[in-house]
Amino acid sequence: ALCPQELRSRRFWQGVLAEAAATLIFVGVVLGASAAPGPLAPALAGGLVAGALSCALGAPQANPALTLALLCTRKLGVLRGAAGLLAQCAGAVLAAATAHLALPDAANLVTRVSAAGTAGQALLWETFATFQLALTAFAAAEERVAPQGGLALGSAMAAGALAAGPFSGGSMNPARSLGPAIVTGIWDDHWVSQRHPRVPPRDPHVGMG
Repeated sequence: ALCPQELRSRRFWQGVLAEAAATLIFVGVVLGASAAPGPLAPALAGGLVAGALSCALGAPQANPALTLALLCTRKLGVLRGAAGLLAQCAGAVLAAATAHLALPDAANLVTRVSAAGTAGQALLWETFATFQLALTAFAAAEERVAPQGGLALGSAMAAGALAAGPFSGGSMNPARSLGPAIVTGIWDDHWVSQRHPRVPPRDPHVGMG
C-alpha cells in the first residue's frame, strides 16, 4: 500500500540517498576496474567494494533485482521501493557518465555476451551467478553480523563475476548494465543482464550485487 507519510520521514530520504550513493560507488569502482584486461580486476574490485559498502552504509540493496524482489514479496513499501530503484539507476548512470569521460575505451564499460559462447549460455551463467549472490545476501542479512556479512557478500560477488564474466560479463546487477548502456548507446544483448532470479527475501536489509 502507498504511504505518502513516508515522504516526510528523514529515514526515508536517508535510505534513498544511501541507495544512490552505494550504486554510484559500486558501479564506478567496477567500471574503473574494467579498464584492465580480463575479468579478474572487475571481479575483485566488485567484491571488495560490495563488502565495504555493506558494512559502511547499513547494507543498501544497490541492486534493482534485489529491490524488485522485496517489492514483489511486500517486504518493502511501494514508495520506498520505487524511490530506491530510481536512485539506483541515477547513481549507475552518473557513474557510467564519469567513467565514459575518464576511460579511453567506452566499449569496455558495457557488459556483453562473449564470442566464446551464445546468448543462451550467457543467460544461464548470469542467472546462476545472480542466484548465488542473492542467496548469500539474504543469508547475510538474516545473520545480522556486519563484518562477516560483508565478507560473505563480497566473496559471492567476486565468485559470481569470475564464473559468469567470461560468458556474460558477470553483471549480476541490472543497474550496472543499464548505466553504461544508456551513456554509450550500446545495447547488444542487454536483455541477458536484466533477467535475474528472484529469491524470496526474509529481510529488507539485503545488500549489493
